[in-house]
Order: sequence, then C-alpha cells, then structure tokens
Amino acid sequence: MNIVNRAIVNFVKLLPKSTVYFFAKKYVAGTRLQDAMNVAKDLNSKGILATIDVLGEAITNLDEAAETQKACIEVLDAIEKNKVNSNLSIKPTSLGLAINKDVCYNLVEGIVQKAAEYNNFVRIDMEDSPYTDLTIELYTKLHEKFPNVGIVVQAYLKRTYSDVENLNRLGTNYRLCKGIYVEPASIAYKSREDIRKNYIKILDKMLTDGNYVGIATHDEFLINKAYGMLREKNVPEDKYEFQMLYGVREDLRNKIVADGHKIRVYVPFGEKWYEYSMRRFQENPELAWYVAKSVFSFK
Repeated sequence: MNIVNRAIVNFVKLLPKSTVYFFAKKYVAGTRLQDAMNVAKDLNSKGILATIDVLGEAITNLDEAAETQKACIEVLDAIEKNKVNSNLSIKPTSLGLAINKDVCYNLVEGIVQKAAEYNNFVRIDMEDSPYTDLTIELYTKLHEKFPNVGIVVQAYLKRTYSDVENLNRLGTNYRLCKGIYVEPASIAYKSREDIRKNYIKILDKMLTDGNYVGIATHDEFLINKAYGMLREKNVPEDKYEFQMLYGVREDLRNKIVADGHKIRVYVPFGEKWYEYSMRRFQENPELAWYVAKSVFSFK
C-alpha cells in the first residue's frame, strides 16, 4: 500500500464507528444471524450460493472459543431451518488455534460433525502466516474423518504452490484467493503481476489434478484467465465455482452468473464487523477513499 492509500485508511480508522458502519454495511450482512439469513435468501433468489461467516478472530481465552463454536452451530441450524443454499466459513483463531490447537481441533470437529449431519460443508479460512502450518495441520487431521471440509490457500504466499502439491494428494477442496494480510516480502509476493502469475500457476495445478476449486477473486483479468483454463481443460461444472465477497463487484458477479457459471458469495455478519471492514479497506484502499470522500461531501 502506498503512502497516500495508507493515509486514507488511517483517516478512516479515526472516524466514529457509527460513521464507518454507514458505509461498511454494504459489505457486511449485519450484526444478527437473521441479517445473514436474509442476505443468503436474497442471493439464492438470484441463482447465487452463499457461505456465511461469523465475524471474529484473535480471541484471548478458550471461553470465547466455545462461544464462537456455539455461534457457528447456530448458523448451521439456521441454514437448515431456513433451507438456504449456503455453507459455513470459519476462522481457526476465533476457535482457539492461537491458544491451544487441540482444543481448537475439538471445537472445529464439533462444527464439522454438525454440518455433516445436515449434509453441509465447512470451509476453514486461512489467516496470516503465523497460522499457516497450524491451519493446514488442522485441515489435514479433520479431512481424515470428514469429507465435508475444505481449506483456503493464498496465492500471494510463496510457499502456497508447494502446499498445494501436498494437499492435492488428499483430494482437497479449495478456495483459492490472493490473500489480504500484510506479510514480509521474504515470504509473500508484493507486485500485482507476481501475485497474478502465482494465482494462475496454482489454479492450473489444482484443476489439472482434479481438485474442486472455489476460484475466489474480483480481478477480471484472473476471471478471464480462469474461463480460458476451464474451457481448455474441459473442467466439469461440479469441479469448480467462482467466489466473491458480499457487496464487491456485483456487476462482475452478475456477469459470471449470466455466463452460466456457479458462484458463491461470502456473507459475513456479527458484532466484529469493524475489524473485518478495516481489512477490506486495507486490501482495497479505493473503498476507504470512497468513505473519506463521502464524509467530506456531507452537508
């Protein structure tokens, strides 16, 4: 992020949370579970799938982890009750991964087991680099018992292609994204061109080896590259989907639907909306600039 963009994001951080929420709510379903259900139903009505995420991470004690598990199971119950076409995304650190990996495994296992009872699916999100190995270990252990679990990998990490080579042997179900956490250049690609190259290289490997891939990007260049790769490899419709964030590039999302591809939208909700929104602004400073400009245009 350049100096100007960093300054814009820092300015937004100084605004009252109520002001930020006025703009952030375009990208967050709301604070309540029912808000997420309403958004998922609306997406389904447009032929779009959902994955719901209870916002939260970086907990400080295992009681909070247990509360997160309870909230995740409530999401699965609500998905089943409301008959929405959605799965669940979870962040391992919100379930205690940074405190006790064994407790985290047991909590996540309970979530995946509940999802299996509903014939549903759980996606384990990838967070910043201190948790990459722990997250892969968590996923691998769960995958030995449950087929209804998948993982996220990040194309900007230099290690990811090697990780994918190993994970492909398990028949892993992926979400492939660029990655949004701030990482040192020693472990992460920094230029857009390098990240794109690695994304394409990883996607090619996943599809060649027959893995299911959630192609998660708002980058039209990468989407067009994926279109070509899917045609060239004659990838069956049941082996991939596109994925996007709620409220981002809806024009492109609708084009993907119109082109006949399956697409899933990541629907976050919860009281931790502020932290999520700040990451979105850091990833895309244009959103932060929009907020800052709108503040000064109020009369």
